[in-house]
Amino acid sequence: MTLAEILHGSAYSLELFTSLYDNAVQRLEERIKVKTNKKGIAEPFVTCIVRDKEIKLTPEEVVRQLYAERLMTEYGYPKERLVFEYPVYFGRETKRADIVIKDKDDPTVAYIIVEVKKPKAKDGRDQLKSYTHATGASMAVWTNGTSIAYYHRKNPNYFEDIKAIPNNSQTLADVLQQPFTMQDLWDCDKLTKTGKSLKDLILEMEDEVLANAGVDVFEEVFKLIFAKLYDEQIGATDKEYNLEFRNSGQTDIQLKEKIEKLFKKACSKWTGVFPDDAKINLTPPHLSICVSSLETVKLFNSNLDVVDEAFEYLMSKSSKGEKGQYFTPRYVIDMCVKMLNPKVNEKMIDTAAGSSGFPVHTIFHVWKQMQLKAGKAVSHLFTATRKSNDELEYVQDNVFAIDFDEKAVRVARTLNLIAGDGHTNVMHLNTLDYGRWGTVTKEETWNDTYNDGFKKLKKLNPAKDFAGFDFDIVMANPPFAGEVKEGQILNRYELGLKNGKIQKSVSRDILFIERNLNFLKPGGRMAIVLPQGRFNNSTDKYIRDFIAERCRILAVVGLHGNTFKPHTGTKTSVLFVQKWDDELCPKVDNYNIFFATQRLEGKNNSGDKLYWTEDGKGTTTDPKLAKCDIYGHPIVYHDLFATVDYDCSNGKQNEIIQQTPDGIAEAFIEFAKKEKLSFFR
Repeated sequence: MTLAEILHGSAYSLELFTSLYDNAVQRLEERIKVKTNKKGIAEPFVTCIVRDKEIKLTPEEVVRQLYAERLMTEYGYPKERLVFEYPVYFGRETKRADIVIKDKDDPTVAYIIVEVKKPKAKDGRDQLKSYTHATGASMAVWTNGTSIAYYHRKNPNYFEDIKAIPNNSQTLADVLQQPFTMQDLWDCDKLTKTGKSLKDLILEMEDEVLANAGVDVFEEVFKLIFAKLYDEQIGATDKEYNLEFRNSGQTDIQLKEKIEKLFKKACSKWTGVFPDDAKINLTPPHLSICVSSLETVKLFNSNLDVVDEAFEYLMSKSSKGEKGQYFTPRYVIDMCVKMLNPKVNEKMIDTAAGSSGFPVHTIFHVWKQMQLKAGKAVSHLFTATRKSNDELEYVQDNVFAIDFDEKAVRVARTLNLIAGDGHTNVMHLNTLDYGRWGTVTKEETWNDTYNDGFKKLKKLNPAKDFAGFDFDIVMANPPFAGEVKEGQILNRYELGLKNGKIQKSVSRDILFIERNLNFLKPGGRMAIVLPQGRFNNSTDKYIRDFIAERCRILAVVGLHGNTFKPHTGTKTSVLFVQKWDDELCPKVDNYNIFFATQRLEGKNNSGDKLYWTEDGKGTTTDPKLAKCDIYGHPIVYHDLFATVDYDCSNGKQNEIIQQTPDGIAEAFIEFAKKEKLSFFR
């Protein structure tokens, strides 16, 4: 009996095997044994190539036997890795997959599923989806003998057509051989294409896997972002580099090994963020889903907004929000930096660093001035160009940050390490409780991580008691919820006393005002975010008098009430001051002060960012409908400063104002020049 006779009248065919295998059909026919059943009908039987037992040769079985032979002879898979009628469990129901190739590293896991039951491609594909979801197989094959289709399961909701499956000695990556550089990531950036934020994707991952994975969500997402940032940094400096943070055809187990290796490399380069023995705790299937969700997301952009929003969300779920401290929107940070105009020879510190926004944007500001002065192109990717020794030395010697929240410090160190090309002076310290610094900094584990930065910080501490420092610039958004009640802290502050006695409690932000001023040397300048009440309340007059005695009040900028939503609707303002100094800021009794109020809110009442529409006249919360800068970043709807691009196409640095030419920062700069303020002379 021939195979053609067996398949006659069915939806199956031998076309695929006659064209690919010269003798496959003949070999199977030679093994056929014809038996007559009780009704006198001749039926074909064959000894199964995998199970070594005699089976009836139906049309479906013909295709299965032929394809199994192909897997063993052409692809080199040993018989031990092949299973027929592989059980697939759906609750109490059990179904059977036609052929399964078991994973080489874990024989209990399905690697490739082959389905020949359904002759229609759509039916076969749908069945394969359900089987691969249930088993975790990374690839699937459907064939009816006439045609064949190969699929790669990228995540539970996405199947990708592929040209072939790997043989026994290959991975799918070997078969695909698809380069994926930083430019490819730029071109297919999921955030730009879909309008979603990284926070949205993390929420989706929580719904799909993280909530039930039995892990610390902050830690595991942080590890993935950390590894991906490292991968992107290499890609930003090496145009030929193929990004590793992606599933390019690996099994779940192989993918976890690859991402673990990437994470370890990141930890080796950027030390002091994760412990030496840190590892990714997600299971291979859970990790695979997360990688698929993040692999086409471009984390690097010019202002770190992408990762900042994600970290703010992750940390608001823990203790950060309860302490009244929230990450400062990047557009507020940029306004402060533009108005204080840090210089290359000046020392800067953020005493309540959060995610290190003020230090990182100070670095960008100074680097931009150095690049413009040198006639270099200003890069939109902050590590896309190799930094000069002068640029690196500026970061290593001049930029510092402190925060009392350990998670915030690790986030800040990560972003600062990247921006500073591998160097950071971000330290885990309680800024207000400096009386304990001497004890804390002697702890071995603290020293291992922070001692390099602390040694540099001590050089700016002339009295060696940590009470005062010689910084040129302080920028901070201190926590303004909660009070300090410890007498041993309050007795170190003039604002902690009243009529010579220690007060029962003092709001944190009040102590931060005094502490920050003590970080400044004469002539130094400060920007600090404060609750609006500090400027208005009659009971806070003593605070205003304290500031005025020590500083020239440069400016007060009222921020919109939505600035720190959705976490808080507290109305805030930014205070800008310069310490009196005979040369840089001579003391006078009467002087002009710059006042401004933000009119364009930046966020809506729900705390969602507002963007300019493409015509530059309206607003939208959808990044896909927003006006973008020349790098594709949506422009936030605010009037704090002008949005400026740099066009270097003709070999010169030409400023292009994209939005808000008459921003608050620009108005202050004009004011500062008229007042002959030292930092704009």
